Amino acid sequence: MFSRKVPRAFSWHRAFCSTARRRDILDVEVLQDRIIPRYQETQTSDLLSLQWPSPPRNILMIKKDRAPAVTESLIEYARHISSNYDNVSLIFEPRVATQIHRSFPFPIYTSSSPQSLPVKVDMVTTLGGDGTILHASSLFSTTLHVPPILSFSMGTLGFLGEWKFEEYKRAFREVYMSGAGAGSPLFQDQKHPHIEASAGETIDVVTGWSSVRGKAMGPNRSSKVLLRNRLKVGVFDAEGARVIGDNTNESAEGDVHAMNEVIIHRGKEAHLAIIEVYVGGRFLTEAVADGMIISTPTGSTAYSLSSGGNIVHPLVSSLLLTPICPRSLSFRPLVLPANTPIKLRLSEKNRGRELEVSIDGRRRSRGVGMGMEVRVNGEDIVKGQAWHGGVPCVMRATKSGVQEDDGWTMSFTKLRNERTWGHGNGKRPRKRDSKCYDRRDFSDKTQSGPTLYTGSQLSFTAIIVYDRLYLGSAGDHSGGLQSIDAAS
Repeated sequence: MFSRKVPRAFSWHRAFCSTARRRDILDVEVLQDRIIPRYQETQTSDLLSLQWPSPPRNILMIKKDRAPAVTESLIEYARHISSNYDNVSLIFEPRVATQIHRSFPFPIYTSSSPQSLPVKVDMVTTLGGDGTILHASSLFSTTLHVPPILSFSMGTLGFLGEWKFEEYKRAFREVYMSGAGAGSPLFQDQKHPHIEASAGETIDVVTGWSSVRGKAMGPNRSSKVLLRNRLKVGVFDAEGARVIGDNTNESAEGDVHAMNEVIIHRGKEAHLAIIEVYVGGRFLTEAVADGMIISTPTGSTAYSLSSGGNIVHPLVSSLLLTPICPRSLSFRPLVLPANTPIKLRLSEKNRGRELEVSIDGRRRSRGVGMGMEVRVNGEDIVKGQAWHGGVPCVMRATKSGVQEDDGWTMSFTKLRNERTWGHGNGKRPRKRDSKCYDRRDFSDKTQSGPTLYTGSQLSFTAIIVYDRLYLGSAGDHSGGLQSIDAAS
């Protein structure tokens, strides 16, 4: 008799991977819709006070391209937000999300369709220069409610950027807590009304402002917002039909908004453009130039300034019409009311067949041909309980005298001093003391300047500044000085 072995029941064990948890990139469609904040006018400032009805949840983070140092700062910033603020979802552009998602132990979000961002994003924060802010604004060019933009100056130009990156903890906290008074119901330990399960039932989680350590800012310490005007831009053919120019359906359904400017330019054509200009429905002039710029006060410090336009304060509701290299010296830049409709039509006299059109630095795939029109108007900003229109930019809390400062003067001074505004080579001029001479001093000061012969007995004043010699009458403070090269 042979012994028979009964086989044991087969058992197996699941082998778990010992690597770190997978970092997911999720779609923004799974997030809840955005929270629209309120903006209140104050008596001590021309800026608006930011008031969140509940804590912001969906934060869009945009960084400057091809800048490794900015990418490292973005990762540090995102980790801080995730570790200190509960129930906050971070949204990135698809290319950035693919690049940095492995640096986080938490999932991040992105959108394959730009149309989803205006519906989901509560707040935008940018790390870069003015171009990064313009790019962020362009993502909401077809919506009336642009989320508040918190910008950190980390780019080439920093006129629009308000904050230094070293202040990111304080800056984000001020925006996040803005409107969370000590008596606010959401500041108490209770369930957040916006956090819901997929089945529609409320999750038993204590969130909101109560999850943030520290004191509430209070209504008098809310973040200040500068509402920057935008342009409404539409391109139409000779029959008056709207023209799709940027491969999006939105451009065919309505106007596109611009924070900086709209430019019509001769582009690669060798001949000057001939553009018919209509203001307020009436013919103004026929411009023969390289092109035309219609800008907002925010855009007055950009291409318009380089073309000889004026600098306009962003709180002045206006439009700027600036020619680019006009043939006629009599055509000067104009400042018009913001509600003035402007129409630019390509004249039949043009030798070139088509002109390029760019909106906030983004060139449309299709330009304007003979008889086509670019219609521009200022965006309507509706005040009241539900503000809409404009681009709300979070400003620094500064004070000048009794009233709170709007920050524009500080930004202008920063652009002039720190960014060497006015010096095209990007370098600071050589430091050289300015010297003032009387006519009698030139007998023994010829080493510092040329010997001058006035031909009269009138005294004069000479001032040497950065290799330039400025001459004028003694006691003349009117600024009427003549300039010659001191090195010649």
